Amino acid sequence: MQERYMRLALDNAKAMKGQTDPNPLVGCVLVKEGRIIGVGAHLKAGEAHAEINALRMAGSEAKGSTAYVTLEPCSHTGRTGPCAVELVEAGVKEVIIATLDPNPLVSGNGVRILEEGGVHVQTGILEKEAVQLNDVFNYSIVNRMPYVTLKAAVSLDGKIAAKSGDSKWITSSEARQDVHRLRSENQAIIVGVDTVLKDNPSLTARIANGRNPIRVIVDSHLRTPVDAIVTTDGLAPTWIFTAAEPRHLPEKQERLEKAGVRLVQTSGTTKVDLKEMMAYLYKESISSALLEAGGTLNAAFLEAQLVQKLIVYVAPKLIGGALAPTFLEGSGIDKMADALPLAFSEATQIGPDLKLTAYVVSDKAAN
Repeated sequence: MQERYMRLALDNAKAMKGQTDPNPLVGCVLVKEGRIIGVGAHLKAGEAHAEINALRMAGSEAKGSTAYVTLEPCSHTGRTGPCAVELVEAGVKEVIIATLDPNPLVSGNGVRILEEGGVHVQTGILEKEAVQLNDVFNYSIVNRMPYVTLKAAVSLDGKIAAKSGDSKWITSSEARQDVHRLRSENQAIIVGVDTVLKDNPSLTARIANGRNPIRVIVDSHLRTPVDAIVTTDGLAPTWIFTAAEPRHLPEKQERLEKAGVRLVQTSGTTKVDLKEMMAYLYKESISSALLEAGGTLNAAFLEAQLVQKLIVYVAPKLIGGALAPTFLEGSGIDKMADALPLAFSEATQIGPDLKLTAYVVSDKAAN
């Protein structure tokens, strides 16, 4: 029964994916005498946490109940009060927690408050599922960098376009719709300036009730056109990161800023310092980013150990040709022993295409 109630809490948390950033996904179920008396999820950063929503539903019945929570109840006061204290004051007799808070500054404090308040605490129920649910939060809160998912759409032989550069479309409409969902679930989308120059994309999430991510352009020398869609449509913020000495006229910078574009100069002399850029994004409360770039920028992110997850859509097509671009270029490796190891976690079919999900398993991936 414990797993049943915790799975319900996990399902409620998962339903909020894309809404709670930079906060974690959390679900809570209150049970008393075999009855579910309260269910809650964290809906949005700054609003009530899952435990509070469940307690409000349960009302006075919460006294003597058991709470199933997917993440250790918070122990500090931020924009909301500490949930561990609220559970104690509501008279909850037992709290079953899937996983502890990964933040080393607070991990275990919620459990301590509960136990000092006379509440019995148990941890580890469906822990693996709970940890995976919050892979973004777990990584970003510890490493103080956004969690980056590299997305690519390729042919079966790994090409992202024909040798002419034509790439519309490699994958099916079903796969492209799934990409829009991914965009909505991430706070930022990162592309290189060559993508803007070649495709003039909007980089929005074109799904019902979808959230448009912040559009981040890696543009060392400020080549982004003033009249590009990302600078003129007003559908989402656009941030352009440049090198320390970009080759551009002050008038262009002024016109872009007047259009509402945020320009951020990194300390890289000829290229954008990617780690500096990612640290800046984290300081701006961005915990998740979708990298939709070409082979050169993808390679730069991987070489800088900034990618945690890959989602690759594989179309049942062959393109061929040594000049046809691939999703991973750069200088490459000399020995197979130096290949970056991945762990496949999922393979599903979407329309005619395969969607492969893999995680970077090298300890070098953590900064």
